Amino acid sequence: MEIYLVFVDTIQNSNKFWAAIVEDGNLTVQWGRVGYQAQTKVHTLGNHQRAVSKFNNLVAEKMMKGYRRSQSQIDSNCEVSEINRAIELLEIIRPCVEQRNFSVAYINALNQYLLIVPTPLGMQIEPYRVYHSVENVDYQMGLLKSLLATPAPQVAAVAIRHASEATAEPKVVSLKTISKNFWRHL
Repeated sequence: MEIYLVFVDTIQNSNKFWAAIVEDGNLTVQWGRVGYQAQTKVHTLGNHQRAVSKFNNLVAEKMMKGYRRSQSQIDSNCEVSEINRAIELLEIIRPCVEQRNFSVAYINALNQYLLIVPTPLGMQIEPYRVYHSVENVDYQMGLLKSLLATPAPQVAAVAIRHASEATAEPKVVSLKTISKNFWRHL
C-alpha cells in the first residue's frame, strides 16, 4: 500500500509532496519540496494492520489540509486521462503566457497542472515566471504527447523496474527524479 500526494499553491510559494508506503509492520513516510531531498521517517508499528491504520489516518489528515493524489511516476499503465488533462491545462496556460495575461485562470490552470505533473520550481516560486515563453509550454506539451505516443520515450526513461521483476514490465519515468531542465526548455 502506497500513496503520493502533492500540495500546490504557487501564490503562497507551496510546491510540496508527501509520500507513504506500508511494508510489513512499518510505515515509511517521505515529504519535502518537489525536486529537493526528501525527509524520511519510518514508523515501526509491529504489524501490518496497525501500519495500515496509521497510513489511513495520515492520508486523511493530509487530504484535509489540501493535498491531492498525484503520481510520482508515469509508465505505460498510467491513465491516459491524466496525461490528456495535463495537456488541456497547458493549452489554457499557453495563451496566457503568449499574452502575458497571468489572471486567476492562469494560476488555477498552473496549480492544477502541477498537481498532475509535480515539477521542481525552486525555493521561491514566481508563478508568472514559471513559463518564460510559449516555447517552454510547447516543449512540455511535446513531452507529454510523447508519453501518449510510446510506452516509455527514450529521452524520459530515467528509471527501470528491478531486474527481479518480469522482463515484460514497462519502463518507468520517475517524475521525482527528473531535473528541472528536463521539464523546462530554457
